[in-house]
Amino acid sequence: MQKTYTQKTADIERTWHLVDVEDQILGRISTQIATKLIGKHKPTYTPHIDAGDYVVVINAAKVAVSADKEQTKIYYHNTGFPGGLRQKTLGQIRTTHPERLIEMAVVNMLPKNKLRSNRMVRLKVFAGAEHPYQAQIKKA
Repeated sequence: MQKTYTQKTADIERTWHLVDVEDQILGRISTQIATKLIGKHKPTYTPHIDAGDYVVVINAAKVAVSADKEQTKIYYHNTGFPGGLRQKTLGQIRTTHPERLIEMAVVNMLPKNKLRSNRMVRLKVFAGAEHPYQAQIKKA
């Protein structure tokens, strides 16, 4: 008789992944990043345990989008005050904060539960190719 394996929090081993998103489609690469943050790529995946890995994303300013989403995709934000609906296009966000494109795409692909904020802490996004996590990635 086989027993079902359930991972314990003491058995978690986190590794570091470097993802270069230059000329990659935003939605396609975001699903791969979310999978690594959740830990579904591991054979020891357990849904209620946060056993995902660290992900370092570089070249976020050079991520590609399909069709004409640069001008037509709109991100909405409400300040909470009457008439406080704010909207920005993908192109406007890319010029000011290109890291937020990856962060917003990945956070919406993670499950909406108590583990989401802890998983997002392990996502490190950089607009250029330089990052301070070279030592951790070489160990993995």
